[in-house]
Amino acid sequence: MAPTDSLPVVRYDRKAEQRSLDLLRWGLIPYWAKDSKVGFANINAKAEGIETRPAFRQAFERRRCLVPVDNFYEWKKTGTGKQPYAIALANRGIMALAGLWENWKSSAGEWLRSFAIITTEPNELCGQLHNRMRVVLAPEAWPAWLGEEPADEAQLKSLLVPYPSDGMVCWPVSQRVGNVKNNDPWRKVKCLNRAEFVVVGWTDPEGSRPYLGAQLLGYHGPYGKPIYAGRVGTGIDTAELEML
Repeated sequence: MAPTDSLPVVRYDRKAEQRSLDLLRWGLIPYWAKDSKVGFANINAKAEGIETRPAFRQAFERRRCLVPVDNFYEWKKTGTGKQPYAIALANRGIMALAGLWENWKSSAGEWLRSFAIITTEPNELCGQLHNRMRVVLAPEAWPAWLGEEPADEAQLKSLLVPYPSDGMVCWPVSQRVGNVKNNDPWRKVKCLNRAEFVVVGWTDPEGSRPYLGAQLLGYHGPYGKPIYAGRVGTGIDTAELEML
């Protein structure tokens, strides 16, 4: 994923009293902005002072969200340049990044929804790679962060802390991840050396398509269908991947 891409974001729909998964543009555009280009400067939002910064304070109060990912990348400086690393949960589950979202209306009258990912000081693991890390929220924090349960400013700020190092892992990855042009569709990726492969999308454990250990996240997408996310185990072949 890259800035300005439309990515799946989990929000709480107060009227429907349920969570929804919607595509929002990465790079928060404040409602008062005159130009959408300001979103490039608001890809991330620092947890420190987030409640007072003009671009984020209203969203922090009213429009919080979760950004589901299986990992994120950081670059470590080396003697020859920078080496990208993937960072994930130790159990390889789907992680929920803390985010903020906003509505913005263009001069042409078109509405655009966008979001930012919140960062904080790094834990010991991420600190070896970068001086910041994304805020990862544990499942028990989701209701308060989404607004399903009441929480005051202090309670919300207390959630924006580094995720424990012993609950995360990291590994070096290809330099290709640093180029937004390398956006290979998952169906074209080969499962070499019986490697793991991640699937995030629509699956049906009772239907005809394979159900490969997908985890129900509890979100409701288009047409009220449940959304599952899962990690395919080792040994699955390309033919099976094409069936998903």
